Amino acid sequence: MGYYNTKKGIKEYIKRSEDWDGTKLIKILKKYLPEKSTLLELGIGPGRDFDILKKTYIVTGSDSSQVFLDRYKKNNKNADLLQLDAVTIPIDRKFDCIYSNKVLHHLTKTELKKSFARQKEVLNQNGIVFHCFWKGDKVEKKRGLLFMYYEIDVLKKIIGNNFDVMEIKAFTEMEKDDSIYVVLKKN
Repeated sequence: MGYYNTKKGIKEYIKRSEDWDGTKLIKILKKYLPEKSTLLELGIGPGRDFDILKKTYIVTGSDSSQVFLDRYKKNNKNADLLQLDAVTIPIDRKFDCIYSNKVLHHLTKTELKKSFARQKEVLNQNGIVFHCFWKGDKVEKKRGLLFMYYEIDVLKKIIGNNFDVMEIKAFTEMEKDDSIYVVLKKN
C-alpha cells in the first residue's frame, strides 16, 4: 500500500501542501484552452486545482488513489471522478486537454514516455496537454515515492514526436526556476 493510498499519508500531504495550488498555471492554460473545453486532470490529490479548473472547463478528475477520490467525492457528490493510473490511462473517452500539476514526476522516464503516447490517443483532434514538473537532474525517493526532476532538453526528448511543443518554460514555485511547465499540442 503506497503513501497516497493511506489516510495517514493523505492527511500529511494535505497539511504539507495546503498553500499550493495551480492558480498561476491555470492562468497560462487559459491562453491555450477555450472555456467549456473538456479536460482530464491526472492526479487530483485533494482537489485544489480541480476546484479552480471546474469554474472554466468541463472537468473529469482522476487519481490512482481511491482514498483521495473518496475524500473529494464526500463533499462533491456530482464530481466526475475516475481511478486511473497516469501511464496506461485506461479510459475510452476523449478530451480537449489533459492537465497535471506535479504528478507525472512520480513516473520513470520510460513510464512518462508511455504516458505521453497514451495521452495522445486520449486527446481529441488539436487537443493539448499541460503538465508541470520539478526542474533539475536528480532522482529522489521520499516516503516510498519516486521523484524525477527534469531539465527542458530531457523533457523534449521524452516527449519526442508525439506532440508539437507550444511552450516549455522554467518558472518559480518555491525557489527560483525550480519547476517547468509544458504546453503541447497533438500533431
